[in-house]
Amino acid sequence: MKTIGHILAKYTAWVLHVLAPLGIWGVFAIAFADSALLGMPVDAIVAYYVYQDHRRLLFYVLMASLGSVIGSIPLYIIGYLGGEKVLRKRISEERFLRIHRSFEEHEFWALMFPAMLPPPLPFKIFVLGAAVFEMRFRDFVAAMFAGRFVRFLVLSWLTLWFGPQIMGVLGTVFRRHIYWGLAAVGLGVLVWLLVWSRKRRWRIR
Repeated sequence: MKTIGHILAKYTAWVLHVLAPLGIWGVFAIAFADSALLGMPVDAIVAYYVYQDHRRLLFYVLMASLGSVIGSIPLYIIGYLGGEKVLRKRISEERFLRIHRSFEEHEFWALMFPAMLPPPLPFKIFVLGAAVFEMRFRDFVAAMFAGRFVRFLVLSWLTLWFGPQIMGVLGTVFRRHIYWGLAAVGLGVLVWLLVWSRKRRWRIR
């Protein structure tokens, strides 16, 4: 585990060096590459940018969310044009049917919740699934953006509160206790939605 952590640290440092000429737009570039290409250390990069320049926190969260959405569009198009075969090859029939059922019952949440979660969750499967199960493009973009926005916003808050080292702690906890992590994220979102809905009702009154 220490060797893997060391490799990831060096990889992240190299990515930061490559992104340096882009300045504040580097967050958008890394989020786009993470969604469109192979997995990139997007969480670590966002945390670094936010920690170094916390006044632009909201800007970095928005750019990372937008980059993730735009980077996922090519995969969505592939899924729409004939991604069912690709999806079936990558997952078991049981999981395929389970994802299909989740999109039929709660389409928006079926994509938003996975979009909120960090690796090792194979999120590209859900992007393919959204297209294969005929999720509207408008709803796809909205769910993707909402999920990524929550993910990067929470990550930024934790980084400012605990420091950038929180990334390693969160990664280890999530890998070892993935179901507890899913439950915690789901509970957090539920609480946030309840608080937000109550505030909205009071404003209407």
